[in-house]
Amino acid sequence: MENQKRHEQPTRSARKSLKRKLEEDFGADHKIATLSPRQTHQDLNREIRTQVEILDSTFSSIEADRAAAKRAVHVISELAKNEEIVDLIVGAVPALVRHLQAPPPLREGQSSSKPYEHEVEKGSAFTLWHLAVKLNPSLSLVSSKEKKKRTKAKLITGRLIGYVVACRLIGYVVAVAVCSLLVALPLQYLIDLSARGVDRRGRAMPSFVAYCGHWNLKKGDHAQGEGYISSIGAVSLFQFREHQQLIVDAGALPHLVNLLKKHREGQSSRAVNGVIRRAADAITNLAHENSSIKTRVRMEGGILPLVELLEFSDPKVQRAAAGALRTLAFKNDENKNQIVEYNALPSLILMLRSEDAALHYEAIGAIGNLVHSSPNIKKEVLLAGALQPVIGLLNSCCSESRREAALLIGQFAATDSDCKVHIVQRGAVQPLIEMLQSPDTQLREMSAFALGRLAQDTHNQAGIAHCGGIVPLLKLLDSKHGSLQHNAAFTLYGLADNEDNVADIIRVGGVQKLQEGEFIVQPTRDCVAKTLKRLEEKIHGRVLSHLLYLMRVEEKVVQRRVALALAQLCLPDDRKAIFIDKNGLELLLELLESTNRKQQQDASEALYKLATKASSLSPVDAAPPSPTPQVYLGEQYVNNPTLSDVTFLVEGKRFYAHRICLLASSDAFRAMFDGGYREKDAKDVEIPNIRWDVFELMMRYIYTGSVDVNLDVAQELLRAADQYLLEGLKHLCECAIAQDISVENVSVIYELSEAFNATSLKHACVLFSLEKFDKLSAMPWYSHLIQRILPEMRNYFVRALSRRNQADLLQ
Repeated sequence: MENQKRHEQPTRSARKSLKRKLEEDFGADHKIATLSPRQTHQDLNREIRTQVEILDSTFSSIEADRAAAKRAVHVISELAKNEEIVDLIVGAVPALVRHLQAPPPLREGQSSSKPYEHEVEKGSAFTLWHLAVKLNPSLSLVSSKEKKKRTKAKLITGRLIGYVVACRLIGYVVAVAVCSLLVALPLQYLIDLSARGVDRRGRAMPSFVAYCGHWNLKKGDHAQGEGYISSIGAVSLFQFREHQQLIVDAGALPHLVNLLKKHREGQSSRAVNGVIRRAADAITNLAHENSSIKTRVRMEGGILPLVELLEFSDPKVQRAAAGALRTLAFKNDENKNQIVEYNALPSLILMLRSEDAALHYEAIGAIGNLVHSSPNIKKEVLLAGALQPVIGLLNSCCSESRREAALLIGQFAATDSDCKVHIVQRGAVQPLIEMLQSPDTQLREMSAFALGRLAQDTHNQAGIAHCGGIVPLLKLLDSKHGSLQHNAAFTLYGLADNEDNVADIIRVGGVQKLQEGEFIVQPTRDCVAKTLKRLEEKIHGRVLSHLLYLMRVEEKVVQRRVALALAQLCLPDDRKAIFIDKNGLELLLELLESTNRKQQQDASEALYKLATKASSLSPVDAAPPSPTPQVYLGEQYVNNPTLSDVTFLVEGKRFYAHRICLLASSDAFRAMFDGGYREKDAKDVEIPNIRWDVFELMMRYIYTGSVDVNLDVAQELLRAADQYLLEGLKHLCECAIAQDISVENVSVIYELSEAFNATSLKHACVLFSLEKFDKLSAMPWYSHLIQRILPEMRNYFVRALSRRNQADLLQ
């Protein structure tokens, strides 16, 4: 054995000299690397066939055969680390499967010792596992960091391939030394660190094997055995599911299950523990996302020994067994039921309390898969005492365990209302809120998921808000991950159901965040809309009193947030109290005058919303006020000399009119013809400052009560209507001009409205300036416009909010 150790662990000087040789031969490596793909594949095929022949011819207990088999397994295992050549190794699967079982005993007369006991089997299992860990690219989601590791692994493996043939020629000692030097980094660089599993929610997740880096093979430490299982496993996942089936069809499962049962023989050694662990790992990767193989494992009796191994003395074996059960339980109800029937829950729950991150990660993953979509098992898990240790894992140093714990808490919370309360009482809320602020996206997502389910209870809603959950949840609305964003929105929807939380949500700017967010999926947008609606329904009574108190005594930034929110959400009957009596309008106008563009925009949107809520019709769109009661003579008497008793001279032409009609139309004509003016007795009245077509339209309105106002004459007609105090016609002109308001002319039109005291037109300019803030704010004269409009804006809102009847606004 000591000689063997020496062979497997070359001296330091030997390693250094080999390292120098490798550096000197770098150019030769480069030459090998530049061989054509065809030449490279031919060389590799020859090498693999050679190793398979060795395996086929050495299935015996003779020491020399066992040593040769161990070396062959090691070479195949090293080649299997390169995912680009995995296809070439598929032919080795039958030989690897055969070596999962012990060879026949020695014949009579031969030595009774068992050379390399369990090591070849262990190596075979490890190689199969390694093949299984190579994922189908369609399932792989590789991070940039993992890509760098993968590239490094390829470079190292590429150099390794160049030396494979030479190493075999010069003997196993040199081969081990070369591999030791080339694989100077931890073997997680060579074993594809981008290997991933898919969790029970169907989301890609980093493999825990890669995460924890527990697969660092030491030089000479059963390298052949560990490499063997690894190779078979990787083929199973890399080349779609047919490779998994190929390995199973080669008869691997019965042998792997038999290896799991080695613990029943009462032996406990490093070799025995290693072979059991590698067998469990190979089963894990063979069954990954393959329901038929999961069922086959159960049919072969693999679940019972795995459950028994949960109580094995070696924690690495416990971890491997829990990992296999985790995979077998995923989306397979029969497997779940058998795992529970074999009493796995107590052992798994005890593992949750382990200080070993590898143990509690696999344990909580197994429990999570058992619980998923299985209400009865969920109840059994809770009755078995899983709740408190799961909550304890929310503070684990292992982020993967924390993520799984949060997901499981969310599933527990969906059981019943009592369970929701118990989870909060046992201290789950604070660590979940802390996880909301983690840089790990999946941690944030799972904690938001759990809090969303807990927030369906009234008391929990208040507790989550009290512990500081509102602000981090609002921040998550900015996430670019749809599921994370949705979970945060759903939690906020729950919190908004509690009246005690409404003021807190508004106080920190929650309404603005909900309104301004860019939400990725429609369900999230719907959820946010429901949250705002829920908040709106709560703003009355004591909630409104609390908000008004904040608007009075809090610092200015909070006062403004409250005013902005109330402008969007308050009830119609409360607007006067909020914005006139309690000074909310002034807070909004202050924001509008601010030099901060964001504050100006918020104020514009709030004021426009308030204005549109104050009246379903814009002032310029409403019907004009009723004229002074009168009898219209009708269209036929317009400019008709019949019974005419006054003539107007317009642009040198006569326009025939009737005094009775003019007297009834406005105070201006009444004063002209019934007062002390010279026009009272004049037969002809000269109109010096109005064009004929404009005067004709004005007279047509007087005789009929209506007229079509063309935009070309609207401003002149407005001037005439203002001059002769024809309010109805004036309003029609304002309506026509208001339709033409644009970013370019709003300032000019506002001046026009001031010149002729056109109130409706002023209001139209006010509303336009609020509605089109984004475009107007880019104009250099915008701030000047706001200063001019502000007094009229204040008057408009005071008038609008002070009247209960919308029609009063137009009088």
